[in-house]
Amino acid sequence: MPKTVQALLLALTLTACGGASTSGGPADDGGTAEAPDAGAVDAGGQDPWSRVDAIVTATVADAGVPGLTLAVYDAQDRRVFVKSYGDFEPTRRVAIASASKMVSGMALLRLVDAGVLSLDTTTGQVLGWTGLKGTITLRHLLSFTSGMNPRADCNVQSGITLAQCVDQIAAAAQVATPGTRFDYGSTHLHVAARMAEVLTGKTWQQIFTEQVKTPLGLTSDELAYYTFPRNTLGTTNPLIAGGLRATMDEYARMLAVVYHQGLTVDGARYASQGLFEAQSREPYTVEVGSSPMADVGLPYRYGLTAWLECDTPSTGCAAVSSPGAFGFTPWVDRDSGYYAILGMELEVSQEERVAAFSMGLEQQLRPEIRAAVALTR
Repeated sequence: MPKTVQALLLALTLTACGGASTSGGPADDGGTAEAPDAGAVDAGGQDPWSRVDAIVTATVADAGVPGLTLAVYDAQDRRVFVKSYGDFEPTRRVAIASASKMVSGMALLRLVDAGVLSLDTTTGQVLGWTGLKGTITLRHLLSFTSGMNPRADCNVQSGITLAQCVDQIAAAAQVATPGTRFDYGSTHLHVAARMAEVLTGKTWQQIFTEQVKTPLGLTSDELAYYTFPRNTLGTTNPLIAGGLRATMDEYARMLAVVYHQGLTVDGARYASQGLFEAQSREPYTVEVGSSPMADVGLPYRYGLTAWLECDTPSTGCAAVSSPGAFGFTPWVDRDSGYYAILGMELEVSQEERVAAFSMGLEQQLRPEIRAAVALTR
């Protein structure tokens, strides 16, 4: 792990969680663990997860985190490890912040698979934008290389529609030529979602239900996008890049599709493998503008609604992630044969401190989980 991240991780002192709604009771203060679905000990009688457990236990204690859960799934979708530390359980529904990006990307990629959109569809073709802005493609939008200002005030305005917000985004000045600069932010996916609304004649909530919830057997009405997800406020202008409220158990079914590159846990084809291979590659060689990974000392680049956790982003990565500002951090590691979620909803005055904590913990855990999964196959 880079020294910058390690230093940030060790220096953190986080405050209590916000009052999110929950569909399950709190864990015991000392942490509770379910029996893994796969073998819990190796051939020598040792618990292969003891090192993983020790790292999370120590890190949570050092940082003063009130609660989180780690869940790990193997290549056969068996939950091989799950443990709650403090007052957080996998059934708790929380605002997952930027972990929403990967889910929004799934919905849009499925529309591409169905022929409603293509990665080369432009804002000019769908929204009638002109000039440089009219050349922005869905690929630019999903990779955050649209050249637009990555932030807009209307992204967090609940009294308007998504269409009205995108009209405001259209009027703003470009920051760069499309495909030349990466800027992490919310405007890109707002525009992508509006393109999907126009082409389908449906709202984003309807698109999400039809393209993600229904095919994956997710039925809760509370699994939805909001402008302000922590307060469950605002549904007409949902924050596409960060407004989803979900449980870890729900997210695991969605993350499995990313891990299996377009297959569900039941083996059904959700979308083409090629689209998920494209998700795992950086589509353009670009200047990096705003990047939360760079802010905490990590070198990772970006694919299509996913961070690429490898040193070969232009040719593809087996490990991708989508960490959120409140700590909720999902990732897949196909080479190591697992996918995992760090579930939490932390609240601090400086969101970058939470990001440093959750991303730093993920980086510490990756090699240890790889080793444990190898022993439980």
